Amino acid sequence: MKIANEFKVGVLAIVVITLMILGYHFLKGNDLFQSKTRLYARYENVQGLTHSNPVYLNGMQIGTVNDVQFENDLRHLLVSVSIQSDVRIPENSVAVIVPNPLGTPKLEIRLGNATRFLKPNDTLLTNASKGIIDDVLSKVDPLLFEVKGALNSLDSVLANVNSVLDTRNKQHIENTLLQFNQIASSLLRTSQSLDRMLDDQSALNQTIQNTEAFTAGLQRKDAKIDEVLNNLTLATQKIRDLNVNQSLSMLDSATLSLHQTLKSINSQSGTVGLLLSDSSLYYNMKASVNKLNTLLDDVRTNPKRYVSISVFGRKKQLAPLTSPLPDTLDAPYLPKNPRP
Repeated sequence: MKIANEFKVGVLAIVVITLMILGYHFLKGNDLFQSKTRLYARYENVQGLTHSNPVYLNGMQIGTVNDVQFENDLRHLLVSVSIQSDVRIPENSVAVIVPNPLGTPKLEIRLGNATRFLKPNDTLLTNASKGIIDDVLSKVDPLLFEVKGALNSLDSVLANVNSVLDTRNKQHIENTLLQFNQIASSLLRTSQSLDRMLDDQSALNQTIQNTEAFTAGLQRKDAKIDEVLNNLTLATQKIRDLNVNQSLSMLDSATLSLHQTLKSINSQSGTVGLLLSDSSLYYNMKASVNKLNTLLDDVRTNPKRYVSISVFGRKKQLAPLTSPLPDTLDAPYLPKNPRP
């Protein structure tokens, strides 16, 4: 069988396109024949980490970086990595960017000790890695490195103090002190008013007299208060004498009886349950109505079969009907939309 040149060109084109796709993914560091797990990491500075940079675990490459892109606030960068699906990473593991002065940086995952593992599309914990200069400095002179860290901390503290004591915050502090002065003046005026009120003996005596009059009025109302308390005591006594427990027991028994009745209705062992759940009654009634319709139609079409009055001789009787006649449009045994 001769193969057409067009078929050969088409097969060659498909092979070339497939090889180009495989080569493109190979250059990107993607392995199409191995399942991968996608994880994410968030950094403020990726230190030159780009697409296809390796991901290492204990010195062995287990994946590559898929993508590095800014988040919406432009303050953080989201790094997407693909690792081998058979590598289980504890959820408290930390992803650290390790810079390389002679090459490209890499992403190193430092394992944690958690018993739970990360799932696909989870986010790794991150830690700001030290720069090359800081790393070399910490190894050459640890004391100088600590001094540098202390100076950075002191610089941060001074920056915070300067931010607190800026012009706006100074104005706030002055306003607060002014409000404290106003509060102190108000307390002073209040104490002076209290002193003047205590010096006025007549007003104090009047207040005491009013209090005595009020207590005397309460004493005169003792009889009525006692009567109200007695009525309240009688009311509580009547409520206590009510046979509440008997009423509750009767209500419980009525509820139990109603529950048993509903249970027997729902079951299929009783008459009511069979009427509600057994469909044979419906079909029997339907069959009976159909037979009754057949009988009535037979009586209407062949009345002489049932009432025979002959003067000139007996006429030939037709065969009895076996199904109702389609004489009404709303007959229940006729289809609603008969097929042509």
